[in-house]
Amino acid sequence: MQIKHWLVAGVVAAGVAIGAVVVLGSGTSVAPQSTFVLLDGSQQTTADLRGKVTLVNFWATSCTTCVAEMPDIVATYDKYKGQGFETLAVAMSYDPPSYVVNFTETRKLPFKVAIDNTGAVAKAWGDVKLTPTTYIVNKRGEIVKSYVGAPDFTELHRLIEKLLAEA
Repeated sequence: MQIKHWLVAGVVAAGVAIGAVVVLGSGTSVAPQSTFVLLDGSQQTTADLRGKVTLVNFWATSCTTCVAEMPDIVATYDKYKGQGFETLAVAMSYDPPSYVVNFTETRKLPFKVAIDNTGAVAKAWGDVKLTPTTYIVNKRGEIVKSYVGAPDFTELHRLIEKLLAEA
């Protein structure tokens, strides 16, 4: 009977150790399955992003940091778009759609912009409440880095280059 308890305890301990290595060692998590409704009414899903390195940016027109970082996000997109890089800007549910459309058109945003009308996308991506919140997703659809607030764009570019170089 005592051997059985030790055996069970050993198996449980081994399972916990392996689980910790998988969770802590990888530093990645699968991007949540989401459907993004773009300004033109079309839809894009998380699955559509596979095979590309993608920056997913949750933002709002009323967020001063979001507005301030947008030229850097545009420059990042322009720098890497021909290399398998995608950008998806997701406007928060409280942002009036007319403001999002106006901002997108007047700033000539060159990447895809979605409006999260119901808040379901922000909820799926970790219950995003603070803007800007940015996620970097690798070609396999895994979140490899997240930023709350404006990222260090030099560091971000190094990460994007590393991810683009991966098979």
